[in-house]
Amino acid sequence: MTTELIAAVEAADSAEGLVKAVAALAAAQTPDAIPTLIGVLAFNNPGAAVVAVDGLIQLGPPAAQAILNNLDDYNYGARAWALRALAGIGEPAALPLLLSAAREDFSLSVRRAATYGLGRLRWADLAESDRQNQQQQCYETLRLCLQHDPEWVVRYAAAAALESLGPASPQLLPAIRELLGQQAQIDEERAVQARSWLAEQRLATGV
Repeated sequence: MTTELIAAVEAADSAEGLVKAVAALAAAQTPDAIPTLIGVLAFNNPGAAVVAVDGLIQLGPPAAQAILNNLDDYNYGARAWALRALAGIGEPAALPLLLSAAREDFSLSVRRAATYGLGRLRWADLAESDRQNQQQQCYETLRLCLQHDPEWVVRYAAAAALESLGPASPQLLPAIRELLGQQAQIDEERAVQARSWLAEQRLATGV
């Protein structure tokens, strides 16, 4: 059955047909589909990529490891979709990749996806001895993104990610709140000001 579903993806001869074939393959929720779903991320078909990302997220950690092993360094569109999948899975093993992509990738879509992903990591899966150090690295990268990224969508994603990081890292909460409060006053983009203010308020009230 899985072989037939994969063959249908490979044989799709229209954008709509590809979306339907990918949806059927993703719905099977079998690890055998992972390589094909990852391959779809490189196609010039956003609809199919969205469905493939959702399918990879449903498959969880095995999909995350496969993505990490097969990341496309040349196709920034595929890289952005792959990072969206990693963000949805929340795999801690993706942290080094997310950190470097958020700081250094030339593509704003990749930086945005990586920044968003830093707020979605499953910190409870890490040993406590490793957790605080890695959360500190996460905070430092998000601080740089919030304060210095030239694209407002990345700064917006950083504010949202810091809001998510706060409850998971009580030792960093005061610094996170102070940073968000400052950015709410000085960012040149109103949307980032508002998102930073909202994040700080939610962290202050525990909502």
